[in-house]
Amino acid sequence: MDGSSTDHADVEAAIGAQGGVPVLRAAPADLAHTASTRLVESGLSVIELTATTPGWAELLRTLRREHPAALIGMGTITTAEDAALACEAGARFLVSPFPVDDARRVSEEADTLFIGGGFSPGEVAAASRFGVCKLFPAHVGGIGYLKTLRAILPEARIMPTGGIGLASVGDWLRAGAFAVGVGSDLSNAPDLDAAASELLRQVRLGRSS
Repeated sequence: MDGSSTDHADVEAAIGAQGGVPVLRAAPADLAHTASTRLVESGLSVIELTATTPGWAELLRTLRREHPAALIGMGTITTAEDAALACEAGARFLVSPFPVDDARRVSEEADTLFIGGGFSPGEVAAASRFGVCKLFPAHVGGIGYLKTLRAILPEARIMPTGGIGLASVGDWLRAGAFAVGVGSDLSNAPDLDAAASELLRQVRLGRSS
């Protein structure tokens, strides 16, 4: 899939199809670069970097050049300035952990998919009006909280992220998650190839039941 011709619906569909999204948080840029490359080579074409990584904009530019078919997004977007920089650097989608209306407006002006975040039912409902919503921090409420949200917001496409281990990805998907963001349990794994394979296995388990 060529990122230059991918519209918002295609990006959302790719996130949902992959089911598990690696979130590479706060790693040095060189380690994040290595991890991203290994994950793409392992079959994970949707990856979220974060704006907490030093030098993240140049890292994003580099990865976009090296992996033009991958959908590399930028997470932890909390300001309009970071949103503008991420769009300029080639992010295919932006993710915020909580409502940031000015960042959403910047991404819309740049024609880049914006995934807003929230935790309370009101925040999740508001973000879901625009598309996929990031539920953060997901581990605080757990799978039971996701089920409650899905009961009152059955049409919402919710992507739980934060404190989710690889072994529970299938459970979150069975509970109705649109996709699941996995951070430290994946990026800190001693064997990234094995971790990527386990993520894909968990997605298959979650989607098969």
